[in-house]
Amino acid sequence: MEKRAGKARSLSLENIEPNAAGIDVGATEVYVAVPPDRDAEPVRHFKTFTGDLREMAAWLLRCGITTVAMESTGVYWMAPYEILEEAGMRVCLVNAQHVRHVPGRKSDVSDCQWLQYLHTVGLLKASFRPDASICALRALSRHRASLVESAAAHIQHMQKALTQMNLQIHHVLSDITGLSGMAIVEAIVAGQRDPDQLACLCHGGVRSDRQTIIRSLTGNYRPEHLFTLKQSLAAYKNYQQLLAECDQEIQRLTSTIPDKTGRSGPAPQGDNRRKRRKNQFHFDMSSELYRLFGVACAVSALNSGYGRQIAQARPSASRSRRTCHPADITETARHVQPPNCTSLAPRIFYSRATAYNSFRTTLLTFSVTTP
Repeated sequence: MEKRAGKARSLSLENIEPNAAGIDVGATEVYVAVPPDRDAEPVRHFKTFTGDLREMAAWLLRCGITTVAMESTGVYWMAPYEILEEAGMRVCLVNAQHVRHVPGRKSDVSDCQWLQYLHTVGLLKASFRPDASICALRALSRHRASLVESAAAHIQHMQKALTQMNLQIHHVLSDITGLSGMAIVEAIVAGQRDPDQLACLCHGGVRSDRQTIIRSLTGNYRPEHLFTLKQSLAAYKNYQQLLAECDQEIQRLTSTIPDKTGRSGPAPQGDNRRKRRKNQFHFDMSSELYRLFGVACAVSALNSGYGRQIAQARPSASRSRRTCHPADITETARHVQPPNCTSLAPRIFYSRATAYNSFRTTLLTFSVTTP
């Protein structure tokens, strides 16, 4: 049978970004690739010192590069990213998983040349990165989360020291760092050993009876455990002071960020009669988030860095629950449907599950519900 003649097909891809470069980022040096016709040495490597990175940016500008692709490797990409962005180049921060899924024989060429080629033909998708003001606010918020965790560790140290002295007050009181618990621990550190005198320091709202409290404060005081208790108490108080100072800096920074949401109407107010809970901000953070993003969102959304995208999403009366990857966060945020904040009081969740894991895990799940 005579074979049917067909037209020859070209396998070459169109150059969508002709002025593209690729960078393979490492801890001590970076490898940079530009199109072969731009320089006699199209692949160069530079140290990660600030001066060398500025020299790299100057070389890319001389080669006529307008956009650069790099993988988001740990935190090593941040310094080159900021320097290239200051130089006026558009930086495409790529998720390493996406590059791995692109068909091709990466082992035959260096990483930077492979990134440069993929970026030239438009096969790379940039990850989302918020603007500088939100990045600064996010950095402080993440630092605050680490302070909360460090303070919690010293609470456990105090509880351990009390247990080793067979003082069961932290089992009688619901919170050892509450008004009654802190008064008793401070008195023990100051030298008070009489259970009756220590029991008198309890607040009237304690549910346990006086005899139970006295029995729980009868223990075997040991100098080494008292020393541990003293240092743990001092460390806990120090972290509480650091939290207050961090909240002041966050409040100062949020006051300098302009409102770009275009939403009108007052921010929803919570119940002001309730006392401030532990680890909550020392100012009304919920109103600040509403002013910045136009929706009542959790601090975990700020730590993830796409609160602004939630504010710009389309309003809808339906319920949406989506699971997304940080690299796809820009595309997903377009479909996130914000709630009707005029009837919802904002709630700030700042626990380990929401604040710490929100930027540690690779899959982020956000639920937004409308009434």
